[in-house]
Amino acid sequence: MSRSEFLKRASSSGTGIGIKWNISAYFKGTKKGGNTVSKDKSDVVILEKDVNKDGDNTAIVKSNKSTQNSTEAGVSQQFLKLAKRFVIDGALLPEEKQMLIEDRTVKRARLSQLRKQQNIENIMQKTLGYCASFEIGQRTDHDWFSRYIALSEEVSNPTMQDLWAKILAGELTKPGSFSFKALQVFRDMSIYDAKLLAKACSLAIKDPNKKNIRLITGAYQQPGLFNFFSKQRQQYCNLSHYGLNYADLLALSENHLIYLQESESSLLSKDDSLQFTYNGLPLKLTAKKSNVCLQFYKFTPLGAELAHLISDKSNDEFFDHLKNMLTHYFAVNSD
Repeated sequence: MSRSEFLKRASSSGTGIGIKWNISAYFKGTKKGGNTVSKDKSDVVILEKDVNKDGDNTAIVKSNKSTQNSTEAGVSQQFLKLAKRFVIDGALLPEEKQMLIEDRTVKRARLSQLRKQQNIENIMQKTLGYCASFEIGQRTDHDWFSRYIALSEEVSNPTMQDLWAKILAGELTKPGSFSFKALQVFRDMSIYDAKLLAKACSLAIKDPNKKNIRLITGAYQQPGLFNFFSKQRQQYCNLSHYGLNYADLLALSENHLIYLQESESSLLSKDDSLQFTYNGLPLKLTAKKSNVCLQFYKFTPLGAELAHLISDKSNDEFFDHLKNMLTHYFAVNSD
């Protein structure tokens, strides 16, 4: 059947009945001597017949762009709802439906203050739950508290509100726990940054006083006559295998939470010991050889302050990997 003959028959058969064949697909799939239609569904669109005022049958093609248009419509609706919630949708409305710009300004300011009040009251409620069982002995610095309110009242995310509540509870029970600078850094952190800090804390070891926090990356022995060519002289701890890659370390460094420059401990003599904790679990390392040291990324003082917000949550698989790596140069005791 020729193309023109097919079109002629299609236009003369019935009215208002949908034809679900793509014409071009029909002719692409038709073989010589047969009427096999191609099974490639990517070429199939819907042709509908409609009758115009002159009585002619007109084929209407429904393009696959409708999916894209519906997606764009969904994004537009989301944008409009967001703009309306923050009272910045005035210019998006028809002119006859617009409030006076003075009235819009007053309304936006009022709703903004209401949101801030709601946020800070939610945080106060959460704080009470954290510090209800602690005795508050010293008076909290009013300047610190005023700065705290100014920085936290914009926070509406429930998870971030929990962390802000922990900051206040920690400061109430032990004044001086969190500096102004730590508050400023935390205010600029997103929920993603907070989760990244939690991930780093789950892989970090601490000194007994919890002031120095480290991410162990390896251990090695200073090169000497007997080990210079040894392939096992350097031992590595692969942090990226446990969810903390170099891009994550960069992000932590940009938020002033860790030093990006890798550090080393002082050289240890045989039988020298180091005492750490890993998420509440003891970790004692005793050097089995001389001139060995640890390599690590160190938390900044700000990072160490904010790490107190994160509850201990050990990663047993990582802890086993860390101990196995360290046994090459250390006697490891985690009892």
